[in-house]
Amino acid sequence: MPTHQNTSPVAFDPPVVLASLSGQSDAAWAKRASEYAGGAMLGGIALDEPTRAAARELLNRERDEFLPADPVSFIDEQLSELESTELTPGINVRTTALEPLAEVAQVCASHGAVLEINAHCRQSEMCSVGAGESLLRDVDSLVAQVQTGVESGATVSVKVRAEVPDVSLGAVGKRIEQAGATHIHIDAMDSESVVEDVREATDLYIIANNEVRDRESVFEYFEYGADAVSVGRPSDNPDVLATVREATEEWIKTSVQRPDV
Repeated sequence: MPTHQNTSPVAFDPPVVLASLSGQSDAAWAKRASEYAGGAMLGGIALDEPTRAAARELLNRERDEFLPADPVSFIDEQLSELESTELTPGINVRTTALEPLAEVAQVCASHGAVLEINAHCRQSEMCSVGAGESLLRDVDSLVAQVQTGVESGATVSVKVRAEVPDVSLGAVGKRIEQAGATHIHIDAMDSESVVEDVREATDLYIIANNEVRDRESVFEYFEYGADAVSVGRPSDNPDVLATVREATEEWIKTSVQRPDV
């Protein structure tokens, strides 16, 4: 397994990220867990009318969603609330239009925050309008979003999902890296080794997600070449977060002693 350590200009310290949960991951959520993490991805936020309509449909079937009247102002306010913390924040966004994405990217840049493009959501309402997971099959559109974010001054990450039929995350990683993305946030599902595939194909800063709960899961992702791990649904559980942080610190200490890392 690779033991690469990425030297991206935005690295999370400690290498633990709080992963976005739609309708739940706001600044207050991030603050509550800030002692355990180096970064927090807020959102996801639907930016344009097609994705906002999809979000309303999700609300109608009792899923959580953020639907502020003005998404750009909301994001600015949320990021401002985190300026008193040591977290490196990010905003997970879904859109089909580039103009609002450029506006949000500029806000992210002004706060030193990461713009995380959502190519991950698999809800049919979101995919049917061309957002979320559907971007993994429409990589040209995904690349256009990455380029828009980069040209607007933001550090760009893309959140992706493993186990999508006929999609190679290594190939997707190459394309987004060429477009200027520096980070990729991988929901590995039950295919943890996909992290190694992306590591071998790119120099992206890899955040590994899915079932990060304990020392074993943390070490497994780092051994596959991840630069950081992220915690999703247990992000409100201090016991899990403390365990994950301790495991990452142990990994770092161990890695310093290993000449191949």
